[in-house]
Amino acid sequence: MKSLQDPVTALKGVGQKRAEQLATLGIETIEDLLMHYPSRYDDFAPTNLETTVDKQKVTIHGTVVSEPVLSRFGYRKNRLSFRLQTGQQVVMVVFFNQPYFKERLKLNGDVTVLGTWNQARQQVMGSKLLVVNPGEETIGTIYPANKHVRQTTIRQLIELAYTQYRNVIATLIPLTIRQRYQLLDRATMFQWVHFPKTSDQARQARRTAAYEEFYLFQLRLQSMRLARRKADGTQLLYNNDELRAFIRTIPFELTKAQKRVVNEICRDLRSPFQMNRLLQGDVGSGKTIVAAIAIYATILTGYQAALMAPTEILAAQHAEKLAKVFENTPVNVALLTGSLTAKQHQALADQIAAGQCNLIIGTHALIQDQVEFANLGLAIIDEQHRFGVDQRKLLREKGDHPNILAMTATPIPRTLSITAYGEMDVSVIDELPAGRKTIKTTWLKSDQSEAALDFLRKQLAQGAQVYVVSPLIEESEKLDVQNATALYEQFADQFAPKYQVGLLHGRMTNDEKEAVMADFQAGKIQVLVATTVIEVGVDNPNATVMVIYDADRFGLAQLHQLRGRVGRGVRQSYCLLVADPKTPEGKKRMETMVETTDGFIVAQRDLELRGSGDVLGKKQSGMPDFKIGDPVGDLKMMQYARQDALDLLEQPSWDQRDENQPLVLYLRSQNLKTHFD
Repeated sequence: MKSLQDPVTALKGVGQKRAEQLATLGIETIEDLLMHYPSRYDDFAPTNLETTVDKQKVTIHGTVVSEPVLSRFGYRKNRLSFRLQTGQQVVMVVFFNQPYFKERLKLNGDVTVLGTWNQARQQVMGSKLLVVNPGEETIGTIYPANKHVRQTTIRQLIELAYTQYRNVIATLIPLTIRQRYQLLDRATMFQWVHFPKTSDQARQARRTAAYEEFYLFQLRLQSMRLARRKADGTQLLYNNDELRAFIRTIPFELTKAQKRVVNEICRDLRSPFQMNRLLQGDVGSGKTIVAAIAIYATILTGYQAALMAPTEILAAQHAEKLAKVFENTPVNVALLTGSLTAKQHQALADQIAAGQCNLIIGTHALIQDQVEFANLGLAIIDEQHRFGVDQRKLLREKGDHPNILAMTATPIPRTLSITAYGEMDVSVIDELPAGRKTIKTTWLKSDQSEAALDFLRKQLAQGAQVYVVSPLIEESEKLDVQNATALYEQFADQFAPKYQVGLLHGRMTNDEKEAVMADFQAGKIQVLVATTVIEVGVDNPNATVMVIYDADRFGLAQLHQLRGRVGRGVRQSYCLLVADPKTPEGKKRMETMVETTDGFIVAQRDLELRGSGDVLGKKQSGMPDFKIGDPVGDLKMMQYARQDALDLLEQPSWDQRDENQPLVLYLRSQNLKTHFD
């Protein structure tokens, strides 16, 4: 029996070699082929030249009324021209460097030309030539292709697949939803998306395909979410009075946003379901103290808490900071990192297994097989986007369904929290602590760098410390170090011996990095030249100036993270971006950084400029590569799909109903683990 899951080799003319070529486009099954949607359409409906303006894209259909003339000039350059009668009008058509079109042009033959209208010369500068008869086809499909598979091959195979399999195409979206949004059945959707007769058919088909894509994605996410809400989590019935007493010892008033988030987390801890919450907040918004309150609530019940950080520097800073927060409390802090000797590591692992340490802070060393917890009640993942999906999963599997709190200082726009983190509950700290001064950001061109140095001299004279960042060059780690070294030498020339200049980069050993950081923290180094190794977690309240060279080579999210290394004390802080952007996107990034310090606005702009996949990194975040849906532009549709998926999954025995069987079979065929399995 035919199935859309049949391999493409089921089609006539597709052998092993062709199948391998199609696989380079992600096409392995008949369904993959049918879901290889056009990236755009060419509309062959003729343009009315009487209302056309100069440089407008046009499509004209007509009869060739002069012999095509091919003129050659310069090195390998040529010009093909002929007259075309369209209606009562005769226009000149010109193609440059496409001599092969001459063979397709016959005197008195009909053709369709796509091109640009030149008002002054009353001629069309051609870009595409089609031998299309009137009324035959008005919309042409353009597919994503590569050097292995051509457009024409893709079109032919899709037509063959649709013809042979149209009778087994089952509609996945329930009828009530299709009626509500006026969506097409799946067979019509495939027909109209690939072979539309009008632009309206193409639009309706793409709208249905985008919704289907979002709906199936949200079914998977919401299934995961519901599966975790079983009554098998670690319920932490802590003493409320004792927790309130601890909060009163914090030497500052929590912001309203922090209080709201603490209540959300504590409500989860007391419930019988496993907490799976994402805590996002801008740099310096006070996530660590919120985490500390959750840790204390956990330890009050006799359970252990673990905090996993992406780097040893950050793990050590957390351990130092939290040891002060938990002074004179029953919290016993341990630091587990890869730099411990085998003997030290084993001794600490034994203490953790025996329950002698109740707050364990570490790097990925926490998820090693030999590390076993006595009774893990809360696992916190800091800067969670720095860890792969598998690493986060390993921490979740430590203990017996511990509560999970993932934290990130990379603000995620609502668009992405609905998609990449749709299976998690999201808490947002959208308010900075009182007294924090806004970081003043300035964009300078490289020929103004002398002004930047003068500004640094004044700031250093007032006792400030300075970060100077050189870009990370992915192609060559060695070149990256040379850049930082050259910058270090330049600054040493400018400021030594009056001020001490330090250097920090990724090829230094952990001990070397920590020694430099310790000197910077202690004020022995006034100017720290670094690569992006300082992007996350470095906390020095006395550092008030951040200078970023070649700033246009960084993404917005990274620039915002780097800027967040200053402004952590009471003094006014500054960020200087030195850049000569060559592209409009580069200029927009610089303008955004100058206009706002709000991480959520920065993140939304980053998303609009770079697209969802680039912002989070699909491999890390589980962010899907949507074929046709745009989670930025189609946010409202994604929100509707999310609610519709939840409504379906919360219906009793939804998977037993006849109308939902095509959907159930599809989910199982895709190996999508849903809570009804």
